[in-house]
Amino acid sequence: MHAALARPTFTELFTPKLVTVLRGPYGLADLRADAVAGLTVAIVALPLSMAIAIASGVTPDRGLYAAIVGGFVVSALGGSRFQIGGPAGAFIVLVAATVERHGVDGLILATFLSGLILTAIGLLRLGTFIKYIPYPVTIGFTAGIAVIIFASQLKDLLGLRLDREPGPLLPKLAAIWSALPSLSLPALGIAVLTIATILTLRRVRPHWPGLLVAVALATVLAALAGLPVETIGTRFGGIPRSLPMPQLPAFSLDRIVEILPAAASFALLGGIESLLSAVVADSMSGGRHRSNCELVAQGAANVASSLFGGICVTGTIARTATNVRSGARGPVAGMLHSLFLLAFMLVAAPLASFIPLSALAAVLAIVAWNMAEKHEIAALLRAHRGEAVVMVATFLVVIFRDLTEGILVGFGLGALLFLHRMSGALEIKAAPIAAPDRPDRQRTEARRDDEIAGADRDILVFRISGAFFFGSAAAVSAVLDRIGEHPRAYVLDLSAVPWLDSTAAMALHGFARKAARSGAALYVTGATPAARRMLLTHGLRPPVTRYRTTLEEGMEAARALRDGDGAE
Repeated sequence: MHAALARPTFTELFTPKLVTVLRGPYGLADLRADAVAGLTVAIVALPLSMAIAIASGVTPDRGLYAAIVGGFVVSALGGSRFQIGGPAGAFIVLVAATVERHGVDGLILATFLSGLILTAIGLLRLGTFIKYIPYPVTIGFTAGIAVIIFASQLKDLLGLRLDREPGPLLPKLAAIWSALPSLSLPALGIAVLTIATILTLRRVRPHWPGLLVAVALATVLAALAGLPVETIGTRFGGIPRSLPMPQLPAFSLDRIVEILPAAASFALLGGIESLLSAVVADSMSGGRHRSNCELVAQGAANVASSLFGGICVTGTIARTATNVRSGARGPVAGMLHSLFLLAFMLVAAPLASFIPLSALAAVLAIVAWNMAEKHEIAALLRAHRGEAVVMVATFLVVIFRDLTEGILVGFGLGALLFLHRMSGALEIKAAPIAAPDRPDRQRTEARRDDEIAGADRDILVFRISGAFFFGSAAAVSAVLDRIGEHPRAYVLDLSAVPWLDSTAAMALHGFARKAARSGAALYVTGATPAARRMLLTHGLRPPVTRYRTTLEEGMEAARALRDGDGAE
């Protein structure tokens, strides 16, 4: 087999990009560039990691543990040169629901199990199948998550007092509406200031760490002015100044069975999010990631994060894009980003207790706005009605039902749309043939699909073009059943059929039996080896069906049979 067509080896599939980069020319200049990029990403990740953890219903330190431990493992073992791992906004809803149902211990166990599932998916080389999620599904899914994240931040944005905030969207909005009389103007002011600072810096100083500057400014203002706003310290008592000792999560067989659905949801969402992030990095850098290696790394990162009490880890698109734009040369940047975060936690942990929660809520409001890809949504709504339906259905199921259900519904609708398009793309046409004494034997294909054509009425020639599968088999059978003439032979050209399935094979088997009862022979030409095997498996064998390599050979055999030469 040609080397270019050979299947990649296990080593080629699962060698981390870190090894590949360090094998090449990697010098002090590259390390310096990675250090600058890592520091830049760490500055962005610091407030985000805490904000995502708080929005997920856990303490902010668990978000930092995930970014430090999980982020380091993602970069060290991953299949993407620039991927940055850590807690992601996409997980907020799932994590919060898991904490509510199973507690923090259940969350840690679900994170651990999701890591094992992701590792298994990667080792079984199933990462390619995750890429089959249709684009409208990812857009609708992301937009739905953005709405849910924004709604989850309204309480802290407005400084409302709520004894219990419902999880589902509509009850949540109803509870927030009823709590509006408790609105805190200082908290709202801090949130508005944070958002304004981020947007202003993004416009006038795009290279500055806008998130960190905005949160720091809000923290200083709230502390100096003595504003009565809730902070990390008042709600959580601050954050630790070191990593905890690693330990396995508590588990039993019954507990695993109870947690497994949540773990599977974490794994599915983590796989999709990480591979999408890796694709974004590839498009920005011109590189190419190793999807299955990346999934193994994501699995190991979630296992490691859970051992230190961290929440779910995945590839993060915004931080990965920041890494690329900051001039990173390889995975060392991601590893240094984690070490910088650890240093920040060790040195500045006491200061974090003064951060207003409304400032972190404002950060997540900006994240939610950026997640909702407005231009892509508008393009899909204009492009095709079917894809718009898939996107809208995914969006609605995500915000009103469940994230996993949204993906499944969107994927199912997308698959049905694809099958409908593929079945409509298949054509079966009578192929007119020149008289046998014409030297050029020129063929045209402009006749209607149910037209019986050809200079030789004893031989009917049909050509099928397109994927021949269960979605189109009925249409082909209907055309073949409408044939009213009774020739001596049929020639069925499958040279334009890239593949066919068992339903298609059985449809042709029924036509072959009908032809045999009328005394006609069936010649199948141009079938690929795989298609021929499928047909033979389903009983299309001589003398019911005869095979030829080309249409010309099939015509010659049919004419020989008609003329009594006994050709087989």
